[in-house]
Amino acid sequence: MNSSAPIGIFDSGVGGTSIWKEIHRLMPYEHTLYLADSANAPYGDKSKKRIKELSRKNTELLLEKGAKIIVVACNTATTNAISELRAQYDVPFIGIEPAIKPAALKSKSKSVGILATKGTLGSDLFHKTSGKFSEDINIIEVIGKGLVHFIEKGQLNHPKLKSLLVSYLRPMLEAEVDHIVLGCSHYPYIISAIEEIIPSHIKIIDSGAAVARQTKAVLEQNKLLNREKNTPRLEFFSNLETSTLTYLLREYESEIVIEKRDF
Repeated sequence: MNSSAPIGIFDSGVGGTSIWKEIHRLMPYEHTLYLADSANAPYGDKSKKRIKELSRKNTELLLEKGAKIIVVACNTATTNAISELRAQYDVPFIGIEPAIKPAALKSKSKSVGILATKGTLGSDLFHKTSGKFSEDINIIEVIGKGLVHFIEKGQLNHPKLKSLLVSYLRPMLEAEVDHIVLGCSHYPYIISAIEEIIPSHIKIIDSGAAVARQTKAVLEQNKLLNREKNTPRLEFFSNLETSTLTYLLREYESEIVIEKRDF
């Protein structure tokens, strides 16, 4: 595999661009390919079988385009499909799952909230991870039903979104959590909306920066890190409308290419 080949990234929609931003910030000369499977968003309410099918489809598309590594920028796809993907395809995979460990280790109230999709919270991998900390920590799991819908439309300040957040955060506040873990790559886009609802001492944790560091480490281990300081190709493909992608990536407008493709 050529080190100048692109990093492939896929998500159930636009949310994984929060991961892409961290990857691009850390490795600004890497070429990237991003698939937004918005036509099938969210993955969180789909069956495990369907999540695996979609994850394989996305993987094969990225491999066809020459990806040297694949970042599964979706908590639900990671927790339900990544072990199967690693077994089936001969390319490194980077997953994303809720950052329970750092929240549990840093918590002083011994109470941590996790906002995630049904697919993530119901997965075997999530239960295995959370089980390591649930003896000492009170973990408040809340399904963020409906949140991805608003984020996919770019409606980050919609009154109904804020109303949903109030109801989802209430049990966490009642349990006196001091950390809230975002268990969906879409959710970093609503951090400001969450911060309007919670007290300032509560820390919000997402996995973006850690995923970027892990991606770089695996590229280095496999001698696949791009050492050339050329202008990178930054390509984004969506199988639905592209207006939300354009909006969320507006600061990179002059650097990126966004296309609508059927896949």
